[in-house]
Amino acid sequence: MLNLVLNALEAMRGQRTDCMLVVRLLVDGDRVVLEVRDTGRGIAAENLPRVFEPFFTTKPAGLGTGLGLAITQRIVLEVGGEIAVESEPGKGTTFRVWFPVVVEEERQTA
Repeated sequence: MLNLVLNALEAMRGQRTDCMLVVRLLVDGDRVVLEVRDTGRGIAAENLPRVFEPFFTTKPAGLGTGLGLAITQRIVLEVGGEIAVESEPGKGTTFRVWFPVVVEEERQTA
C-alpha cells in the first residue's frame, strides 16, 4: 500500500493545485479491495501493459528503479490476491488490489 500511495503522490507533484489522493478499503464478496486513486499525470496507454514489469520506469535516470510496482504485484500474487490499474493521461490513475478474506476457525482447547 505504501508504494502505491508514494507513487500517487509523486504523480501529483508539480501538477495543478486541486490534486486529490483517495485510499479506500471495500468489501467485494469474499474479498477486500484496496483502492488507491490519484488525480495526477496519469499513465500513457502504451505504458499501461508494462507498469508491473521489473525495471520499467518512465522516470528520468537516477529517479527510479522500476521495481516498486513489480515487487508490489509479486507480494499481492503470493498472498492470493490480484492487482489492476486504470489510468487516463491528465486525469489520474487508480490501482485496485483484491485480497482474499481469510477467516481462521477458532481453535478449541482440550
